[in-house]
Amino acid sequence: MAPARRAGLFAASLAALLGGAQAQQQPAATPAPAPEPATQTRPSVQALATGVGLPSFAELEAAGARVGQIRIRNLNIFDLDDPKENNALFRLANALHIQTRPGVIGRAVLLKTGDPVSVRLVEETERLLRTNRYLYDVRLQPYAYSDGVVDVEVQTRDTWSLDPGVSFGRSGGSNSSGFSLREYNLLGTGAALSLAHSNNVDRSGNEFQIQYNRAFDGWTSLSYLVADNTDGRRHEASILRPFYALDARWAAGATVASDDRIESLYSAGVVASQYRVREKTSEVFAGWSDGLVRGWTRRLSVGVKTQDDAYQFEPALVAPAALPADQKLLAPFLRFELIEDNFQRRDNRNQMGRPEFFALGLAAKVQIGRASTALGSSQDLWLYNGSVSQGFNPRPNHDVLASASVSGQYGDGRIQRQLLSAALKYYLPLSPRYLLFGSASVDALKNPGLSDLLTLGGDNGLRGYPLRYQTGEQRVLFTLEARTYTDLYLYRLFRVGAAAFYDVGRAWGGPNANPAQQGWLANAGVGLRIFNVRAAFGNVLHVDIAAPLQREPGIKTVQFLVKSKVSF
Repeated sequence: MAPARRAGLFAASLAALLGGAQAQQQPAATPAPAPEPATQTRPSVQALATGVGLPSFAELEAAGARVGQIRIRNLNIFDLDDPKENNALFRLANALHIQTRPGVIGRAVLLKTGDPVSVRLVEETERLLRTNRYLYDVRLQPYAYSDGVVDVEVQTRDTWSLDPGVSFGRSGGSNSSGFSLREYNLLGTGAALSLAHSNNVDRSGNEFQIQYNRAFDGWTSLSYLVADNTDGRRHEASILRPFYALDARWAAGATVASDDRIESLYSAGVVASQYRVREKTSEVFAGWSDGLVRGWTRRLSVGVKTQDDAYQFEPALVAPAALPADQKLLAPFLRFELIEDNFQRRDNRNQMGRPEFFALGLAAKVQIGRASTALGSSQDLWLYNGSVSQGFNPRPNHDVLASASVSGQYGDGRIQRQLLSAALKYYLPLSPRYLLFGSASVDALKNPGLSDLLTLGGDNGLRGYPLRYQTGEQRVLFTLEARTYTDLYLYRLFRVGAAAFYDVGRAWGGPNANPAQQGWLANAGVGLRIFNVRAAFGNVLHVDIAAPLQREPGIKTVQFLVKSKVSF
């Protein structure tokens, strides 16, 4: 069946599902207001906005209050009661925009009518809602209180979710471009739909993607992607009901993906050889949890993962000296997760104008699988991966985030294709608008495959050098940034920041290392950060100028980079 026809059938099925789901989107959490007793006094909207006369959630929890009515108050993109936003352009944007349906927001609220008030659930609901790109602001607050029952209002504000865009980027001396039509909140349902064309140093192609994260019980995600590229084709499909909250008791899902592409090996930032890779992967799993117990969540999952990798020389392209061996694996696995409930709210870290929640508690995950020739695998292998992260506050409002991960295979008495990584980030605020940021990362490969090599250059951290300038089996990168978060709010759309930075690092080791330069490299530079805070597609635009401090022949004295990222 042709990709376009498959995409059309998937979109039609999802549209039918959306229609059925929306017909049921009158959740118990948002009933029509009941008649109020004559003795009950409820605050005006003005009182609500200032919190006058109402206890806080912490006070309500201490008093043993229970949740009454939950009201969803979703606001349009711009506040026309604010003279700075009441203009013709913003009025037109509000008129054209289809607001998020209250049921979509209501189904993501963890508080339930009749439950005891919980500050933890209030904060976790805000964190979950803020992960949706189609919401600009989220606030939960008491609406009315009497006789031990508190009505709660969930107030949100939408972003502009339609993105007809033309993009251009430059990093490491190479350009990328594209155009797209993306809708992040289709008809206010929370579904995302996109058509895109992209062109970069590796390939150009067309992509169709649709995703809906509120299916069935409101927590199930459906997604489908198909991409036709100049060097091959990619498909991905999944149905996933995750552990959506700390107290979620079960999860299940299935994913399938295939990718046919040309892989390139680089030397000194130039393509040295190329070959074709065909990858097919799938996974089915189910998981259980006792929920949040005394501040900790433990989760156990079982499943089966398949992987089928094939490699071949490509006619008319410079081939590598040898290709990796084809590999086919079918591995049942066991996964365990441990999460500590410790999240702290911060401003002006990786975003501007939006609160962030730093996970400072311990989070660990380990997965062990066994591939066997008796099940059809090409080898008998143990497959393993794990990760751990922890945050610290060495001083008030100072944040240190540490993380480490490992993945690999073990068979025939040796470790294969192992990647060990560790990272450390330090956020040191000097004032509400100035911050010093430092990071360090280390990666090491053991017996890697040909496509597993580590690269370092203008596209992944060493901003003054060509992309993928160094290649190796070990990599180290240090970054120091002085960040400024200005009070500029251009046209009530864009927040502006700036940074001065210094990067130093190296990638080395292995047969494919850069023969001309395996030593330490460093660069310094400055850049602007532009946050489009009112759009669902509002990533951070980085405009940087970086100068290499160790120059080799052929490296420019200044690198100019334009790139969209998810953070500062």
